[in-house]
Amino acid sequence: MTKSKREDHQKRDYYIIGIDGGGTRTRGVLEKNGETIATAYAGTTRVGAVGVGESTERLLNVIKDLCEKAAIDSLDLDAVVIGLAGVWLEEEKKRSLHLMKTLARVEGLILNDLMITSDAELAIHGAFGGKPGIVLIVGTGSIAIAKSGNKLYRAGGWGIELDDEGSGAWIGREGITAILRALDGRGAKTILAEKLAEMLPSIDLNQPRTIVKAYADRNFEYQLLTPLVMQAAVEGDKVALDIIKRASSHIMELLEAVGKHFKTQKVDVALFGGVIENKTLLKDILEDAIKKSKKYKLCKPKGTAIDGAMDIAKRMIKDSD
Repeated sequence: MTKSKREDHQKRDYYIIGIDGGGTRTRGVLEKNGETIATAYAGTTRVGAVGVGESTERLLNVIKDLCEKAAIDSLDLDAVVIGLAGVWLEEEKKRSLHLMKTLARVEGLILNDLMITSDAELAIHGAFGGKPGIVLIVGTGSIAIAKSGNKLYRAGGWGIELDDEGSGAWIGREGITAILRALDGRGAKTILAEKLAEMLPSIDLNQPRTIVKAYADRNFEYQLLTPLVMQAAVEGDKVALDIIKRASSHIMELLEAVGKHFKTQKVDVALFGGVIENKTLLKDILEDAIKKSKKYKLCKPKGTAIDGAMDIAKRMIKDSD
């Protein structure tokens, strides 16, 4: 690029979009010259939950919403970087990318420079700016991802259908299992049953099968019960407290699984995800466990997954010059 062309490029406005597609909520941000000018939200875009078609449609709607709010055309976008929960294999990324471009053309959207990767990869990039470290992401699902040298390592993130122990969905599922065991007389009594009935009037504890109907009617999902379990644990319910303690143990297992790839002491660890980002009993127990370890050091992340997406988008623009 000649000096005059480079100067022209630097003077012109640039627009980039970063999207964090989580297991519960999807957040998109549009920046102009490094300043946020629009934000948009959608439900989950996790392919394992809604399918690749619905995931793609929701992502396109987020992009359209952002462009409308910013009063720009999709043609004005210089780069779009998307992180999707549950996407890890290259073939998964390529499949989502291909369908995204195909449907975008059908809907009249022009996406010149588009990248789809894992939301976990964006999170670790945002947390450490490309430097080594470990992120623990505990939201609807659970995953640990580490960067050691130039390599990425992961543990967990298999989806609640197969694993995701310690996650919000896992805590909710363990909660409902504890309720059913108590109602049957197979397990210890717990105040979780009353809390569930309080939350969902359609449930009658005198007719326990109404719980099955409520679940079949999608009146609740596992992760919606997580706050109930958390609150019951705080109130001293032994069954709920046991679930939270086991969740912390499972998350520590994720940390240890990726931590073995570091030879140095005091590896930086950042926490992401609604279940452990906010002030919760699980976060307190988990932080205590990490602090007791000689190998790990809790640190505040430099940025979020969205910040990671924006940084990658800017590099894409730079590389294309």
